This record gives sequence, C-alpha cells and structure tokens, in this order.
Amino acid sequence: MNNSGTKPIPPLTPEQIAEIEALSKMSYDEIDFSDIPPISKEELKRFKPARLRKKNLKVAS
Repeated sequence: MNNSGTKPIPPLTPEQIAEIEALSKMSYDEIDFSDIPPISKEELKRFKPARLRKKNLKVAS
C-alpha cells in the first residue's frame, strides 16, 4: 500500500489498451450519449470547478 492509503492501479491489459486506442479514433458524432440523462440549467448552476471544490475537502486521519 502506498502513503495515500489507496491500492496501486494495476497495469492495463492488452485488451484494455486496444479498446482505448479504438475509442480514441472515434469521432464525437460516433459516441452514443443516449444513456446519459439530461441535465437542467438549475443542476448546472450547482456545479463548481474541481479546483474550487478541492479546497473544501477534509483529509481523514
């Protein structure tokens, strides 16, 4: 275990690498977003950039 308390990420398999390469060659129009629910303008207003949220994180001891 490393110092952050999380397990190290295992290396990618050849199959995973091939899938990532295939996905990286897809155009935006080829990506199916139909399973993602729509987000309302009110929901979008609640989001904050990660750099702003990071300040509010508490470190567990």
